[in-house]
Amino acid sequence: MNTFTLKGTVTYAVFRVLYGHFVSLATTIGDIVRFGTQVIKHIIKGGIDKKVLIEQCSRFGVSSLPITLSIVGMSSIIVSMQVAGEMVKQGAGNFVGLLVAMLIIREDGIIMSGFAIISMIGSSLASEIATMRVTEQIDAIKVLKVDPIKYLFVPRVLSGVLMMPLILVVASVVGIIGGGIAAHLASGLSYKAYFDSVYRGLYLKDMNVAILKAITFGFTIALISCTCGYRATGGAKGVGEATTKAVVWSFVGIVILDLIFSIVFFF
Repeated sequence: MNTFTLKGTVTYAVFRVLYGHFVSLATTIGDIVRFGTQVIKHIIKGGIDKKVLIEQCSRFGVSSLPITLSIVGMSSIIVSMQVAGEMVKQGAGNFVGLLVAMLIIREDGIIMSGFAIISMIGSSLASEIATMRVTEQIDAIKVLKVDPIKYLFVPRVLSGVLMMPLILVVASVVGIIGGGIAAHLASGLSYKAYFDSVYRGLYLKDMNVAILKAITFGFTIALISCTCGYRATGGAKGVGEATTKAVVWSFVGIVILDLIFSIVFFF
C-alpha cells in the first residue's frame, strides 16, 4: 500500500485526529505547568495590583455566589429528602445529619461549587483572555513591556485561591441548613436531632481537607481557564474553542484532583 492510499483510509484519518488531540493536550498541560510556575513566582515576589485583585475577587466570589448556593443547596435538599425518610423508618434518624454533613463537607459542597465556578467564571475568564489574544491586545501589552502573566494571570488565579474557600464555607452552611429543613419536612425528624447529628459528624480533619481542596480547586480552575484563553488562535471560532476547552479540562482537572485527595486523606 503506497503513501497516498494510506492517507485516504479511515484509519489514517482517525489516527490524525487522535494525534492532534494528544499533541494539543500535551502542549496545554506543559503550558499550564509553565504558567503556573510563573504565577507562583510572581505571587511570592508580591507587587500585585490590589485594585485589580479586588475586582477579580468580586467577580470570582460575589458574582458566582447565587448560582453556587442554588446548586449546592438543591443537591443537599434532594439527597436529604431521599435518605431521611428511609433512615427514620429503619431507626437511623439520628445519623441523617451526620450523613448529609459528611457528604457536603467532603464532596458535594466543593465539587458542586467547582462545577458552578467553572461554568460561570472559568468560561468567562477563558473567553475574555482569548478575545484579547485574537484581537492582538496581548501583543500590545508585550510591546509596552508589561508581563502578560503578571498582568492577566496573577490577579485571576490569586482571586480563585482566596475566594474559593469562602465560597465553600458559605455553600456548605447553606447546604447543611437546607438538608435539615428537607429532612424535617420529608420525615418529621426534629431539627435538634438533625443538628446534633451534624455536630457529631463534623471532624476537624474533614474541614481542613475541604479548605485545602478549595484552595487547590480555585488555583486549578483559574489557571486552566486563563491558559486556554491565552493559547487561543483563529478569531471568533478560536475564542469559542478555547472557552470549551477551558470548561472541559477544568471539569476533568478538579475530578482528578478530587480523586487524589480522596486517596491521600481518606483511603
